[in-house]
Amino acid sequence: PEEVLLKNALKLWLMERSNDYFVLQRRRGYREEGGGGLTGLLVGTLDSVLDSTAKVAPFRILHQTPDSQVYLSIACGANREEITKHWEWLEQNIMKTLSVFDSNEDITNFVQGKIRGLIAEEGKHSFAKEDDPEKFREALLKFEKCFGLPEQEKLVTYYSCSYWKGRVPCQGWLYLSTNFLSFYSFLLGSEIKLIISWDAVSKLEKTSNVILTESIHVCSQGENHYFSMFLHINQTYLLMEQLANYAIKRIFDKETFDNDPILDDPLQITKRGLENRAHSEQFNAFFRLPKEETLKEVHECFLWVPFSHFNTHGKMCISENYICFASQDGNLCSVIIPLREVLAIDKTNDSSKSVIISIKGKTAFRFSEVKEFEQLVAKLRLKCGAASTQYHDISTE
Repeated sequence: PEEVLLKNALKLWLMERSNDYFVLQRRRGYREEGGGGLTGLLVGTLDSVLDSTAKVAPFRILHQTPDSQVYLSIACGANREEITKHWEWLEQNIMKTLSVFDSNEDITNFVQGKIRGLIAEEGKHSFAKEDDPEKFREALLKFEKCFGLPEQEKLVTYYSCSYWKGRVPCQGWLYLSTNFLSFYSFLLGSEIKLIISWDAVSKLEKTSNVILTESIHVCSQGENHYFSMFLHINQTYLLMEQLANYAIKRIFDKETFDNDPILDDPLQITKRGLENRAHSEQFNAFFRLPKEETLKEVHECFLWVPFSHFNTHGKMCISENYICFASQDGNLCSVIIPLREVLAIDKTNDSSKSVIISIKGKTAFRFSEVKEFEQLVAKLRLKCGAASTQYHDISTE
């Protein structure tokens, strides 16, 4: 979701539909008889001057924040049919829920969280497309031919991106392998070939400035390299960070490395494995859990906070031995439940899709609006051996 200031001198958009929380708008001059007059002509010129990749979609949906000049852009469409689908989805899936919130701030937080959740879900599917074995095989052959690295060097993944040579962006391919970061570009007779060993990287960061909106900065042997125009910059950075860290661990932390079969054998390092490992490491660091814990599943839900008398929106994260929750709406609420403390796990029969976890010390946690809550209850009961009825014979020990 992006902030949009509606108080602009030139009215570029026309209102087509609206309700208490959302506004559907059409770009002025689009599909108007006579082109929408002088304003429509100006808007059309403005759109045509913009680069083809940055053309403005003629339809958009904004989320209204009452008593504020700022609106949030949450959807756009190339045609009326596409934007109508988005509008109908909002009416069916979001509108009913919004009426239960007391404050405008909670409504906005919920809408933002929901849209970000959809984007994250979409990102998962686009990653699945990248894992196409045929495309990966082509990339592997190109990688081997271009760089002439040792045969045992394993390509983990590859991305399309731009490498900045001074102020000129060179479009090409970034290859991430177990020991090297490599880049290749061939445009208009000019070839760029770059090979950086992970253990030679002294700085790795995400950065932005006036020219580069968001890029990855790599410093190696005193030289600065900038890569930008990634489809998924956060995931790319995460993998680069892990591969660089593993290269250092190989040198300085030999014992840990030897005890980890996946890290010890580079042929077992895969993109999906690295992503899962990174999520587990972030999960353990955030909740301060033992490093042996592995993040198994994540569920979006609400947790009832008794001392504040409201539901806070966040994510329930489950590992082998813990159920954790972290709020995502600015309320800074987190909960850690060791499975050994759980006495019972119940579900409600109403429409709230709630999971109730009772622990020793007569405390219960209520998680509501959990997708597939019945399957989750069954799984958790198996995990910690807690039945739906309270156990009264458990000793205090």
